[in-house]
Amino acid sequence: MRGGWAAAVAMVLTLSGCAADSAPRQDPSRVLLPPVTGQFDYQLGGADDETDLAVVVRDASSRPVPGAYNVCYVNGFQTQPEQSATWAADHAELLLHDGAGRLAVDPDWPDEYVLDPSSASQRAAILDIIGPTIADCAAAGFDGVEIDNLDTWTRFADAETGVISKADAVQLARDYADLAHRHGLAIAQKNTLELAATGPEIGFDFAVVEECGAYDECAGFRDAYDAHVLQIEYADNLPRSFADLCRSRERAPLTILRDRDLVPAGQPGHVREQCPDQ
Repeated sequence: MRGGWAAAVAMVLTLSGCAADSAPRQDPSRVLLPPVTGQFDYQLGGADDETDLAVVVRDASSRPVPGAYNVCYVNGFQTQPEQSATWAADHAELLLHDGAGRLAVDPDWPDEYVLDPSSASQRAAILDIIGPTIADCAAAGFDGVEIDNLDTWTRFADAETGVISKADAVQLARDYADLAHRHGLAIAQKNTLELAATGPEIGFDFAVVEECGAYDECAGFRDAYDAHVLQIEYADNLPRSFADLCRSRERAPLTILRDRDLVPAGQPGHVREQCPDQ
């Protein structure tokens, strides 16, 4: 447990669900949840030099912020753009194919292929490739991991697009949770309100949620994870003022407003505001 955020950690969670005394960070039998007060930032568009953060989410290729609770971003259900060509060339059998036999792509991120978790052997092979990244997050000093694109099963659900079943997606999520916990990392559910009620049973410890205020989904995540929800809203899709959203009882204690591209401070287009403590 690092001194910079230890006092702010709200609880220690054992995998059995029982309370326990604090322990070395890499003890695989327990994980630490993020604090629910202090400054929070979502820095997937580039790391800032800011040092007063209590909680920060950064890409797996970035370094943790000393003294903060650091969440490592891993794209666990789709390929990262810079890795897509390698997946297509070396692991095409692990990628979803559409009804025409072509590799399925995310229409919002056309440089990302979709992983196919349709069998135990498929899921094991996917973990063989992505698992080392999760291990590297732990070795680098991150405290938790965010597995993105959990919702692929809601977006690829017919013969034309290619089909991912809910059961297969959930099982891959369980596998990621088990792996994260073995490395001493807490794991966040990313979006996907459809799984919020069962998220803790799947193995998720907290949530990272985009635009739950914009789409009136925050209550479901708060019901599942209480205060341990990291909420990000985007300035280009806010149906009311950010100040008004901050007054909502359903919003998470750590709620920020960011620009869609998540550019670092000092660059054109950067936006970052945070709701005051509740």
